[in-house]
Amino acid sequence: MLKVWKKVIATGNVTEPWEKAVPSERSRGEVVVEQNAACKGCNLCVNVCPTNAIKLYEGSRVVNQKACVFCGLCVDSCQEGCLKQTTNYKLAILGGSLAENTGSELRNKIRRVLGRSLHIRHLDIGSCNGCDFEMNHVCNPVYDIQQYGIDFVASPRHADLLMVTGPVTRNSTQALMMTYEATPTPKLVMALGACACSGDQIFGESYAIRGAVDAFAPVDIYVPGCPPRPQAIIHGLMLALDRM
Repeated sequence: MLKVWKKVIATGNVTEPWEKAVPSERSRGEVVVEQNAACKGCNLCVNVCPTNAIKLYEGSRVVNQKACVFCGLCVDSCQEGCLKQTTNYKLAILGGSLAENTGSELRNKIRRVLGRSLHIRHLDIGSCNGCDFEMNHVCNPVYDIQQYGIDFVASPRHADLLMVTGPVTRNSTQALMMTYEATPTPKLVMALGACACSGDQIFGESYAIRGAVDAFAPVDIYVPGCPPRPQAIIHGLMLALDRM
């Protein structure tokens, strides 16, 4: 026991502020279009993208961050350097009622009801578990989301937010709808990861895949990424609670 206490004292506090964490240079994040680069219109980036996340719109390349899996094939294929992969992980997007004009009113209502606490019910409806692993990390001593009054619960009846990972599959559709209905109002829904955000755009046409989460339940926060970093998950939660 004494050895354990010596180790604890020597290690110290490992918890770090999530917003001050600097991702590794090898970390893959947002793909951006370089405005000053001369695109020749070869469409190599469009053709190599496995999820069709890059589109040509009014003569410019547009990257759909919801469908991007951070593979980097588009960046590697572009000989003109028009695309750049950054380490930016703050890609959370507000959707549904939070993105409308009433969004601020809803956030105020949620803040009045929930205070500074948030209880999350996680629902895996068909993920590869990559997003689930990253989600588990937000509870470890490094990120420790409990310090922000956020924690996970075992029942949707105790939850304020439903965090969904994976695309909606045929066998999980009923589970998603029942869990959503069991969550009391006011409630929020987070689509976590590229699969939950874009659904069949990741897997293509498949008998087993029915689509993205927002095709079956109103999504308030999209956190894209494959998988999103723990900081990206916390950023999405803070953005939804208007703590940014």
